[in-house]
Amino acid sequence: MKKQKQIHEDLETQINPFDFLSEEIVFAILDYLKTNPFDCKSFSLVSKSFYAIESRHRRTLKPFPRITNDHHHHHQLKRVLNRYPFVTHLDLTLCPRVTDGSLSYMSNSCGKDLKSIDLSRSKFFTHVGLSNLVSNCVNLVDIDLSNAVHLNDAAAAAIASCRSLERLCLARCKSVTDIGIGCIAVGCSKLKTLNLKWCLGVSDLGVALIGVKCKQIRSLDLSHLLISKKCLPSLLKLQYLEDLVLEGCCGINDESLVSLKQGWTSLKTLNMSYCDNITHVGVSSLPSSIGCVQNLNLAYGPIVTSALSESLQKLSKLQSIRLDGCHVTYSGLKGIGNWCVSLKELSLSKCTGMTDDGLSSVVTKHTDLKKLDLTCCRKITQASIARITKSCVSLVSLKMESCTLVPSEAFVLIGQYCHFLQELDLTDNDVDDEGLKSVSRCTELSVLKLGICLNITDEGLIFIGNGCKKLIELDLYRSIGITDKGISAVARGCTTLEMINISYCENITDSSLISLSNCCKLNTLESRGCPLITSSGLKSIAIRCKQLTKLDIKKCINVNDLGMIPLARFSQNLRQINLSYSSVTDVGLLYLAGLGCLQSLTILHMEGLTPSGLAAALLGCGGLTKVKLQSSFRTLLPRSVLENLEAHGCVFQWRDKVFQAELDPKCWKLQAEDIEY
Repeated sequence: MKKQKQIHEDLETQINPFDFLSEEIVFAILDYLKTNPFDCKSFSLVSKSFYAIESRHRRTLKPFPRITNDHHHHHQLKRVLNRYPFVTHLDLTLCPRVTDGSLSYMSNSCGKDLKSIDLSRSKFFTHVGLSNLVSNCVNLVDIDLSNAVHLNDAAAAAIASCRSLERLCLARCKSVTDIGIGCIAVGCSKLKTLNLKWCLGVSDLGVALIGVKCKQIRSLDLSHLLISKKCLPSLLKLQYLEDLVLEGCCGINDESLVSLKQGWTSLKTLNMSYCDNITHVGVSSLPSSIGCVQNLNLAYGPIVTSALSESLQKLSKLQSIRLDGCHVTYSGLKGIGNWCVSLKELSLSKCTGMTDDGLSSVVTKHTDLKKLDLTCCRKITQASIARITKSCVSLVSLKMESCTLVPSEAFVLIGQYCHFLQELDLTDNDVDDEGLKSVSRCTELSVLKLGICLNITDEGLIFIGNGCKKLIELDLYRSIGITDKGISAVARGCTTLEMINISYCENITDSSLISLSNCCKLNTLESRGCPLITSSGLKSIAIRCKQLTKLDIKKCINVNDLGMIPLARFSQNLRQINLSYSSVTDVGLLYLAGLGCLQSLTILHMEGLTPSGLAAALLGCGGLTKVKLQSSFRTLLPRSVLENLEAHGCVFQWRDKVFQAELDPKCWKLQAEDIEY
């Protein structure tokens, strides 16, 4: 015993080489480590000095308190803020219950150091808490209050006293009216970014006040507001405005656009998607008012005719245009092809009237295209792909989901010519293994979507694994020709993989999950409808993929309680899980209750659940914000349990649908029960 004590004392007196480094150097090391939160945590646990240094270094904090009651919540918040006294950015999106008391303590603790706070997923605070926040944190420049439907003009008035504010997001604050916006306009004269999306209580008056008082505005989102041309003259006074979003503003029509005689000299991005009352007549007047615009969004808007394309040709600095959902004509596309300006991005997703001739006339001229979206252009054929790949060799993103007339041989052209691709979406196409062999030449590829590609097999996936080493996201949804062999090749070659979807690949077994466990950065695994996967395979993922945040094992009938034990022990970042139709019972669910980070839980048609076990598990999950349950439990669960969870910010979604037998995946694409709302 004496010898062991002496050894222990000798170790304590050893010199720590890090003691000779300046704090600035150690901070630089932590800057390098902070991309991985686990590395920072490991650093802080090395010694007391490291613990103290990491506490002083951290500037961004995203707490996830386990909520049992308000007192416990307050205690947790106090403890974490005491540890990190120099926080400048506070992200509370994982805290569903933030009360006035919480905001008061935060404001007193952070004080003048706090520059930014995100409350976009938080509830239960009022104008009182906001008033305390802005009065103590006088250097706040960024506040996000999105989804705070309970806030009203009193809250807006409290925010108005934040004189240094530069960015404010009030998206879906539906109770705020022109009065509240007027207060903000007068008080927050330094605003540069303002988001009022879905603030249905705001009209022309409130928007006009923003134009008159907030002279520094750079970005303004007015999506779905009930505004008209009356507010536009005031907005024209915003001489620094660069980004204007008018999506879904049905009150903006041709007459409104014609009235824009002065125009903006600084505007770079204009979004007028879903503006149903705008036609080519109104668009024809745009060049005189937005001559400097670089990005234009007219999705689900006017018919693309020769007259419209001729008008837009005057936009000499245009680089990107979105025409998703518009009806396009050959003459309109030909007109776009004749533009002198060279487009960098073009989106024609779900455009009706699209033909090979029309598309070819565009891509032949715009050879500098970087991004092209042809999703659901169902009439284009190999001729279009041949023209695209030979003309637009600099493409970094190509989306062509459900281009069902394109034959398999056309996909070979992609790999032959488009070597710089980083994103490729071939969902629901006839691409085969030869096509994937060619695509594997795209060594920069990071996102590859091959869902419902029934002609691909392991052979093609092996080429991808060998060639596309930078792959981060892979979607194989319902690509039924894939087995463990193909997944193993991807896991072996693409070690930086972060997201994979193997849902309804029915031949997948635990072997695939064991292979994927080597991808230590994996954060999303969707494997619903894989009946051969068991708890054993899930154990491998849980142990080695420590960054796992989303797991979907719906209809994995051989996953049981044994699979929940390693998840509860190792998956400390798991936020969302779908256990529907699995063999997990009350016991497994109680294990999961130990995951303090769990927010979303879907548990439909699970025969092993009882009302008492479910109630105990739900009460144990302190951070739940959304639970999807069978409607039958609505009357079986104690009302006090439901009320307790709802009081802490949890939303219940009840489902009545009955069990549906599987159909042949070759005959259909998507069952109603697979749609997540």
